[in-house]
Amino acid sequence: MTTLTTIPPLADDLEFLSIVSEWNTDATYHQWSAATLVPATFRPAQPARVFVVTNNKGGVGKTTTAVELAAAWAAMGLRVRLIDADPQNAAITYWLGVEYPEGLPFEQHYNLRHVFLGTPEDPRNPHGPTREVSLDQATYPTRFESLYVVPCTPDLTRVEYERTSSTDSALRHAIAESKEHFDVTVIDASRTMSLVTIACLIAADDAIIPVKPGALDAQGVLSINSTIEKIQRRENPKLRVAAILTTMWEKSDLAREVEEQAAEDYPDAIVSPIRKTTKVGEAPATHRPTRLHAPRATAVADYGQVARLLLDSVTPA
Repeated sequence: MTTLTTIPPLADDLEFLSIVSEWNTDATYHQWSAATLVPATFRPAQPARVFVVTNNKGGVGKTTTAVELAAAWAAMGLRVRLIDADPQNAAITYWLGVEYPEGLPFEQHYNLRHVFLGTPEDPRNPHGPTREVSLDQATYPTRFESLYVVPCTPDLTRVEYERTSSTDSALRHAIAESKEHFDVTVIDASRTMSLVTIACLIAADDAIIPVKPGALDAQGVLSINSTIEKIQRRENPKLRVAAILTTMWEKSDLAREVEEQAAEDYPDAIVSPIRKTTKVGEAPATHRPTRLHAPRATAVADYGQVARLLLDSVTPA
């Protein structure tokens, strides 16, 4: 039996960002510094909550954001389910690994594709009748206490050409029908605006948008903005953008412009830098969250602070 690793709380003496309720747009470049914007209108969520981490642009730290926020909530004593919904990289599945029950037959190693499409009733006849697979059946522990994962493989793309009329709402129903209690569900959505990504947005309560402070990356935010607005109008009116995170943050005029634009586009959302550190890039190869690989890294402090701001601290059920 695998010994679980406890994800520890952050050290109290880390350098946390200042929290402000509005930007001081009159500050000169030299006076201006990194800070987390929490508007007076922002309301932290209550468990159980479903977050989707999304952006149409790649390379913005989407998977890192999903893993580090999930690790932060697990460190708070919350039970967290991570759903890997990015078939191009299956990065969470690789990063954290999956602890399948000992002796479980390979054909019962379920993943997110099975939640959407089911599995053959007879493994010897893959084209025969299928039976449903619940989200709980496709959820497995990791090596880390309170952190579970729904794995992903490249064949999740089969959903695109084997779709049914209920595919859009399949993940929302799967989460609603789950019998296992999780305080937080975090979905790492693909940057491709696929049918699965749409299903992830329909299933979520809150969207978290990571963005690099670059001109082309800002265009990606405009694109995801449009998609979210359509989802809000048509399928999921309760979906809100809870946070814009400027990842790999370094002080620059462009970073300031991107953050100010994000605050203007989403006046009720948190806007926070995630300071650049090489430790974040090293963590996947260690198969540990950055919080364990480099617990004093600035990005770890930033993700930990955002996690507490996003979700009210409660005693987990």
